[in-house]
Amino acid sequence: MGNKTSLYDQHLIAGAKMVDFAGWDMPLHYGSQIEEHHRVRRAAGMFDVSHMAVVDLHGLRVRAFLRTLLANDVARLTTPGKALYSCLLDTQGHVLDDLIAYFLTEDWFRLVVNASTRTKDLAWIQSHASAFGVAVRERTDLAMIAVQGPEARMRTLNVLPGTLSSAADQLLPFQGKIGEGVGEEDWFVARTGYTGEEGFEVVLPSAEAAGFWKALLAAGVVPCGLGARDTLRLEAGMNLYGNDMDETVTPLESGLAWTVAFVPRERDFVGRAALDAQRTVGVSYKLVGLIVEGRGMMRHGHAVKVPGVGEGIVTSGGFSPTLGRSIAFARVPAATTTECHVEVRPGQWLTARVVKTPFVRFGKSHWT
Repeated sequence: MGNKTSLYDQHLIAGAKMVDFAGWDMPLHYGSQIEEHHRVRRAAGMFDVSHMAVVDLHGLRVRAFLRTLLANDVARLTTPGKALYSCLLDTQGHVLDDLIAYFLTEDWFRLVVNASTRTKDLAWIQSHASAFGVAVRERTDLAMIAVQGPEARMRTLNVLPGTLSSAADQLLPFQGKIGEGVGEEDWFVARTGYTGEEGFEVVLPSAEAAGFWKALLAAGVVPCGLGARDTLRLEAGMNLYGNDMDETVTPLESGLAWTVAFVPRERDFVGRAALDAQRTVGVSYKLVGLIVEGRGMMRHGHAVKVPGVGEGIVTSGGFSPTLGRSIAFARVPAATTTECHVEVRPGQWLTARVVKTPFVRFGKSHWT
């Protein structure tokens, strides 16, 4: 038996197929993964993401600390509630994790990190925090629910408590808000997500999570599991830690160069020297999107060949319910241009087009 979120009983009531994910008992689906996927693209679905770690950082030098710790630059966050996506790097520039950082006050930032990396992330963060006088607090008392889809905002606003509903209605993309009403102090809603659709991620006290989940159900929001979350993020061109990047590669090899703030030059963040050196010589591999041209399914670990160039590997792949065909991310030689071949079965090679991601965003297909 693994760890259980505060919504575990609600998943069983809904008939979820439970699986182990990073040591947590989590719902894979509630019947039909494809129906859940389409519900998010066409209406509204919700995900229990309480297995992810919410980490609060407090201290007078917390901004300076994060400017050193993260590859992206929190100096860009000047409005309370604004968020930033970034990689957490080791000294060699390899990706320890990807995360979201929220600026709440000048002495309070919040990080949301992945479940599979929470232990090493916390150890890494704490090992650097003491030099800046920053206190690190993992918020194990909180749960998190993501509500995603074209109808997600409307349906969520109708059930958020008190003043938080009107405040959430005014949020810009990648912005969050702490509750200010009585009993709302530990509620936090952000206009973020991992599906390529509109929506919110709501952090709230674990004791209140089941009640909020039931209210969303009554508002017509459908529970969705890890399976749909994976196909949605793949269509949306969003990396998965452990598949598309990990401690063996850098952001520059993982389609994440845009998350690294190299300006100003004097900001010496962890891993910067290694990334500067890699920029000078150039990367040998890059992450690209693939669409298969024939019948067959590209999966994680499938071999890739680029004629006259070299070999690569599929990092994430599967069936796209929106496009009705197989799509994938692959790490391929940097000289790869428009085409490659993927071994979908031993000795069976299919031609795949190299395309820009996302494949789908806000319900619209980018490829045919």
